[in-house]
Amino acid sequence: MADALLLIALVGLPFIGAILAGLLPAHARDTASALAGGVTLICLTLVWMAYPGVSAGEILRAEIPWMPGQGLNLTLRMDGFAWLFAGMVSGIGALVVLYARYYMSEEDPVPRFFAFLLAFMGAMMGVVISGNLIQLAFFWELTSLFSFLLIGYWHHTAAARDGARMALTITGAGGLALFGGVLLIGHIVGSYDLDTVLTAGNLIREHALYLPALLLVAFGALTKSAQFPFHFWLPRAMAAPTPVSAYLHSATLVKAGVFLLARLWPVMAGTDAWTWIIGLAGLITMLVGAYIAIFQNDLKGLLAYSTISHLGLITLLLGLKSELALVAAVFHIINHAAFKCSLFMAAGIIDHETGTRDIRRLSGLNQTMPFTARLAGVAAAAMAGVPLLNGFLSKEMFFAEALSAQGEFSLLTILPVAAMAASAFSVAYSLRFIHGAFFGPPATDLPRSPHEPAGWMRFPVEILVLVCIMIGLLPAATVGPYLALAVRGVLGAEVPYYSLAVWHGFNLPLLMSVIALAGGVLLYRLLQGYLRSDADGPPLLRGVDAERIFERVMVFLSWRLARRLENIFGTRRLQPQLRLIVGIALFGGVSAVLWRGFGPGNLPATPMDPVLVLIWLVGAAFALGTAWQAKFHRLAAVILLGGVGLVVCLTFVWFSAPDLALTQLTVEVVTTVLLVLGLRWLPQRRKVPGERGLDVLSLRRRLRDLTLAIGSGAGLAALSYAVMTRTPPELLAQHFLERAYTEGGGTNVVNVILVDFRGFDTLGEIFVVAAVALTTYALLRRFRPAPDSVEVPEQQRDQGDGALHGDATTPTADWLLVPFTLSRLLFPVMLIVAVFLLLRGHDLPGGGFSAGMIVAIAILLMYMIGGTDWTEDHLHMLRPQRWLGFGLLLAAGTGLAAWIFGRPFLTTYFAYAELPIIGKIPMASALIFDIGVFALVVGATLLMLVALAHQSVRGQRAAERATGDR
Repeated sequence: MADALLLIALVGLPFIGAILAGLLPAHARDTASALAGGVTLICLTLVWMAYPGVSAGEILRAEIPWMPGQGLNLTLRMDGFAWLFAGMVSGIGALVVLYARYYMSEEDPVPRFFAFLLAFMGAMMGVVISGNLIQLAFFWELTSLFSFLLIGYWHHTAAARDGARMALTITGAGGLALFGGVLLIGHIVGSYDLDTVLTAGNLIREHALYLPALLLVAFGALTKSAQFPFHFWLPRAMAAPTPVSAYLHSATLVKAGVFLLARLWPVMAGTDAWTWIIGLAGLITMLVGAYIAIFQNDLKGLLAYSTISHLGLITLLLGLKSELALVAAVFHIINHAAFKCSLFMAAGIIDHETGTRDIRRLSGLNQTMPFTARLAGVAAAAMAGVPLLNGFLSKEMFFAEALSAQGEFSLLTILPVAAMAASAFSVAYSLRFIHGAFFGPPATDLPRSPHEPAGWMRFPVEILVLVCIMIGLLPAATVGPYLALAVRGVLGAEVPYYSLAVWHGFNLPLLMSVIALAGGVLLYRLLQGYLRSDADGPPLLRGVDAERIFERVMVFLSWRLARRLENIFGTRRLQPQLRLIVGIALFGGVSAVLWRGFGPGNLPATPMDPVLVLIWLVGAAFALGTAWQAKFHRLAAVILLGGVGLVVCLTFVWFSAPDLALTQLTVEVVTTVLLVLGLRWLPQRRKVPGERGLDVLSLRRRLRDLTLAIGSGAGLAALSYAVMTRTPPELLAQHFLERAYTEGGGTNVVNVILVDFRGFDTLGEIFVVAAVALTTYALLRRFRPAPDSVEVPEQQRDQGDGALHGDATTPTADWLLVPFTLSRLLFPVMLIVAVFLLLRGHDLPGGGFSAGMIVAIAILLMYMIGGTDWTEDHLHMLRPQRWLGFGLLLAAGTGLAAWIFGRPFLTTYFAYAELPIIGKIPMASALIFDIGVFALVVGATLLMLVALAHQSVRGQRAAERATGDR
């Protein structure tokens, strides 16, 4: 139980902290920093609390029931490898929070920044310790979403917006591919549980779907880790604040891809396809990224391409068929996190204190920022692989694996040369970072006078540089136990022998390191003239611009192709859109019938009752009348449409479905009134002078719509007839009837299905209702009716707006005083009826949805008689947005509460409560869920009504202008 709570807290605390930070005012800089720092330190403490168990070989697990019947539960899992990444995510996160406290400007909304950062941290923690593949893919996409918000934090700049959009497009597409890949893996194994998957390596590799699964997983991992040919999004992400860059590049976002490759290494590696896809991508990325980094003039751009190169090195190692290569990859992940985070922070300090990151403008900072210069120099030396620093050790292991790689592939034969070339490039761009910024004569045209930063701002850099030195000098004593723990988490107990000694004697890897160091220094010297010139881009690759290719593809997809499709299928009129949707559905239904066949079932048909036939004929007449009047009189069409709904309601009553009838009746009343209120905003009809009746084109359109309607209706009727005349494989109704009371605690089976058996569906539906209400509100608030598009009734032109809206301040509204008074007396009665329906819904017809619609009808009645003045005085006080939020939180919270008792999400608990005088009454947790539905329905209706009422004032003014013009 303690392990489960620890893992849940690791994922949940950052999200809770993000919510709290988001609620803080924009100026609460210190409070937000303290909150974020506290959350990261608590998470780091929890990671260390898990160390004893993980180091003993245990795999900590927490499993929360979600959909046990489908084999889907929320599973958290921590082994040694996950523990290492969780430590980096929380530890470096704490340092980044401290650094950001002094980096962010006073003008920045810092609470929002820390809210995004903590949410991103929670998503990354979810990726690391997920024990279910689908859950991992979910958190994977969350990292893309929150990184989009972080990269675009300074959204007032075009660079931030473009960089965030590019990052989301590339990584989001990779996330969709990954989701497809994990679905294939789950299909192959028969389970999405990570423990089960990790034991099915042979089954996966020998399956016919292995290659498609590998391609999809590789696409997800390579896009996230910015590997060739998807590497171009990472430099554009440098528009983010430097604390974001330091966090994303060192321990989180881009490391997620290599984490996934290492996580699935035991079950997907070892094949020729794996080596070619993963190894080749890593090799190209390592060389291209290092080469381009040399010629970057922006400090953060240089570090971004160096990150791409080092990630390519890690990916290349993971692509080899060697367990020692995996060890080297994990070791370099640790080392890269330390020196890259410190270098980004150093670049941020330079930018913060001088006002620029352009190497061509920077010079001689060693004199004014000596401590920062030394810290950056050590970190850059670690990145270059200088001996006695951590980067040298993992680079030496890389050289050893490059020499010992075996296979029949041509890429393996060039590995030693490629490794030395990439290492020499690394030395060259590290030298340019240090020499260009800190040495030479002092710069004279800097935006700010450079000086050392605050001590606490430099403190995270000092910690990370100390880590680089300690690992470089004492690797076995410092990082050795944690590296062994992580490797065992991937490979299991059978870990190959490796040495973390600083000195291995004079050997070929050491000679390669010396050649790379010397070659890098020589290369930097040779390029001095070119680097000092205004040449744009690196030689040989100057004409190759992956960003431009991406932008051209996006322009083609989002502009040219979309515009062509819009011209073909798009229209501003609703009827053609509906015609297309219904036509496609009809085509799909007819195709299925032609493919599978169609015919009546084996059950005899029940004779039709003449009364029911008469009711349906009335409904058909209403429907035809609606279609006919839609051209001439919209109000009449809406009224007739309400008649159709009433016939449907009577049909539900006829077939003994009182819950459906009650819901249909209330929904029909609310939607009809809202449609009537919205009619005035529809554009005026275009009248042709001398037009009488229907012209030829209109007649053709109406015949086409009639044919489509008859075909769709007849198809649904035939489908319903075929279903109802067949014996189902099992009586679903009997299943629900037998379990409604024993498992759901209610005798109203329909309500029990909605709030218990299919409660997850209902929860999703109310989220959709909330989204629709918010969208409607936003659209109506921004709607500006043009004078020529507002229909002004003749009565309103003669009597003013009061006749239409019931404004009691005008003489024409005096006749409304009596019904307005009666409606005020009726209002509390309707509220009592709503509460009555809400409380009885679990056992008798009613429920939260019907009760919410009754309250909505009461409020609509008050608005129709009281007008916009009543709305301004009373409706805004109800706060519809809060009703929406309260309903969603209550409904979701009811489902989450089931986890406290170890039950699946949204499991209902019921019992009998003993009350004084009243006695025993049934109590079910589903009632709380139903109250959430009730609150959301009321809030959604109120929100749309507020938007209509708010728009009415503008509409009245537009009508007045239109009347004056006429």
